[in-house]
Amino acid sequence: MAQPAASREVRIPAGPAWLYGDFVAPADAAGIVLFAHGSGSGRHSSRNRQVARRLQDAGIATLLFDLLTADEEQHDLHTREHRFDIPLLTGRMQEATAWVSSLPEAKALPIGYFGASTGSAAALIAAARLGNRIAAVVSRGGRPDLAGPACLTAVTAPTLLIVGGADHGVIGLNQEAYERLQCRKELQVVPGATHLFEEHGALDRVSEAASQWFSKHFARLHEAAS
Repeated sequence: MAQPAASREVRIPAGPAWLYGDFVAPADAAGIVLFAHGSGSGRHSSRNRQVARRLQDAGIATLLFDLLTADEEQHDLHTREHRFDIPLLTGRMQEATAWVSSLPEAKALPIGYFGASTGSAAALIAAARLGNRIAAVVSRGGRPDLAGPACLTAVTAPTLLIVGGADHGVIGLNQEAYERLQCRKELQVVPGATHLFEEHGALDRVSEAASQWFSKHFARLHEAAS
């Protein structure tokens, strides 16, 4: 019988602040995926938690954490300021990556990013900066365009962009970002899905696509290292 995944709440240092998260590590994990939330969402997002459970079932460790502190979240509710502060979100992604890389059970694992909404831009910029330390990136209903042309061109991690077929406007932004990416890449459109993928079966398709993408590229790294 497979051993149950180890789960614990964690605190991640980010400059003078602390970020809270949930770290789940299946036995003999193939890699770890950090979630970059956006547009006011956090680690308790039901959509990202569904994706995380699918990854855990595939033997992938996950770190869902709040990119904003509690005070920042309260301020953002009124101003919507921090959710579009891409430099802040990117810095937090890099600090969380450094932290998780120091954990004994995770330091040897390939690292992936799963970004949603504005968090997709932060994930892609962090991936561009960290180069081959990031093994794969998946964006769900994201705004990869906010990463900017220079960072998109610099991304080396294989990148999957997933967008809803009824997410008008965002499809075009993803197509433009896709054209700028020079890495291994794929753009998947989920027919009939809107921005939050609330339609029946839509999020299941996202979860499965993300699981396959990360599993494939984590396995490729393991094979190269063996």
